Amino acid sequence: MNDFGFEEVRAVDVVVIGAGQAGLSAAFHLRRAGLEPDRDFVVLDHAPEPGGAWQFRWPSLTYGKVHGMHALPGMELTGADPARPSSEVIGAYFDTYERTFDLRVHRPVDVTAVREGEGGRLRIETSEGVYATRALINATGTWDRPFWPRYPGQETFRGRQLHTAQYPGPEAFAGKRVLVVGGGASGTQHLMEIAEVAAGTTWVTRREPVYREGPFGEVEGRAAVALVEDRVRRGLPPQSVVSVTGLPLNDAIRAARARGILDRLPMFDRITPTGVAWDDGRTVDVDVILWATGFRAAIDHLAPLRLREPGGGIQVEGTRAVRDERVHLVGYGPSASTIGANRAGRAAVSDIRRLLSGDREPDGERDGDRVAAPTA
Repeated sequence: MNDFGFEEVRAVDVVVIGAGQAGLSAAFHLRRAGLEPDRDFVVLDHAPEPGGAWQFRWPSLTYGKVHGMHALPGMELTGADPARPSSEVIGAYFDTYERTFDLRVHRPVDVTAVREGEGGRLRIETSEGVYATRALINATGTWDRPFWPRYPGQETFRGRQLHTAQYPGPEAFAGKRVLVVGGGASGTQHLMEIAEVAAGTTWVTRREPVYREGPFGEVEGRAAVALVEDRVRRGLPPQSVVSVTGLPLNDAIRAARARGILDRLPMFDRITPTGVAWDDGRTVDVDVILWATGFRAAIDHLAPLRLREPGGGIQVEGTRAVRDERVHLVGYGPSASTIGANRAGRAAVSDIRRLLSGDREPDGERDGDRVAAPTA
């Protein structure tokens, strides 16, 4: 509200929500298309510092342990110390990237709702005010929506329960009996670290783990992405690309399997005050349950637009929401990987340029991924 009691609404052509890999890629391509930050578009990020979800990763996840970190468009990440925490390496890289291309990210800003506005614009309600925009690039990722499964007796457990999003590193589990739930990359990484200091570990997963041997090239990557893409085209909640690729059978995984650390048990049926139990009578007593059970897309702020399909997801063609051509989702479903986020950012901006100009026919791709850094 201004001094006269009227609501101030700031009009821009494009709002980008989120400044992780997907959001920064989109902002880069908006600048490359000739749009100016804080005049034609604005980037809003609720995190306190640059780095997207990476800034919240546990200290023991060093840069050398990161799989598949793809550089942002226009600037490589070079010379990083593999022993340094990934949160520091990638946080510093994102910070340099934002400043190099003058992206002027607004933070910390919480977006509370996106609604239908006036004059065909979308109304973006945020902690720093209201924006009216002609197009929206939603790049909010998944980190803010950790998935906690619910099991009978969960509230009776007397030990500690935490999610991957709260994982502090292995030292916190020294001398404890730890149950790790989840068969993804995070679950196995947690388990292998914790096993070095814990009194004992147990691993449970819903499905038998699938290990992937040999190289994972472009053909395999495209096939995995296609499986995720099919779901979002049908309006189903997306699965992560990693969930359909299997676990890489590297030296660390082989060693852990040989030591029995990755001897998996099927999911338990209930939680007890002292641990977990199966209907066949088996029980395991533990001090800690660590839920490495993944994340869901952080899209609740889009609820007023009614974009969800009966299947529970948002139907997407390319990056565009089928129910509203003004809304693009990047880093969602098949573009959740770092290289996928880069491509999605470019595709979303290309489509939005046509929307803003009123031309719905495809235009030609511009060559290259480079844009000159702004001069002082």
